[in-house]
Amino acid sequence: MTKVKICGCMRVQDAMAAKKAGAEFVGLVFAPSSRRKLSVERAQAIVVALADGERRQPRPPLVSVSGDDNIETWFQHGAEALERILARRRPLTVGVFEDQPLEEINSIAEACGLDMVQLSGHESWADCVLANRQVVKTVETPAGIAAEDVMDGMETGTAIACLLDGSRGQGQPVNLEVAAAIAAELPVWLAGGLTPENVSATIRRVQPWAVDVSSGVETDGVKDAKKIHAFVSAAKGQ
Repeated sequence: MTKVKICGCMRVQDAMAAKKAGAEFVGLVFAPSSRRKLSVERAQAIVVALADGERRQPRPPLVSVSGDDNIETWFQHGAEALERILARRRPLTVGVFEDQPLEEINSIAEACGLDMVQLSGHESWADCVLANRQVVKTVETPAGIAAEDVMDGMETGTAIACLLDGSRGQGQPVNLEVAAAIAAELPVWLAGGLTPENVSATIRRVQPWAVDVSSGVETDGVKDAKKIHAFVSAAKGQ
């Protein structure tokens, strides 16, 4: 079943609505340019609330592969590792960063007790190894690019997962034909332009491992609990 990440949660009630709806991941944004940027203190409060009032120790999933594993094997092992963690607890918190120093990212992740981090800027694949949490790496899918070219740019031994989002959080849909071709080979995450109304059809066409939404579950720029529930239900075919 497709996993769901509700991103850009700014209030405890947003994150709790995502948890109640059955989302596997809650995204907390720390990117400097985002209107959804959180302070460490507010993020801490959300993480504690999701853990039922306790500060839990993150347990980053481990990926064990041999040195000659290819992209397909690497990301499949990453998805399996996440499945094992999600079987024990959910949702996992994902801190979203963009072109920030790794020292800053690691400091925030540790202070907030984040489970994972998402690198959504122009970070290199090598930067993923320097994070103190497992990484979801945003992968660009610019107009005109072929699926093979996108995959050729990926590297094993770095991020645990890849997120296809051509608009870097601006809500613009990716090329679904390209996304579907990549998803046929890799357990990808998909973001961009998703809403409760279109997510089911998009999943049928692309078959991503996970879908990621932020503005699509907002009303007047604020997370809407009813839309969150509707999105998760549609994504999971409920």
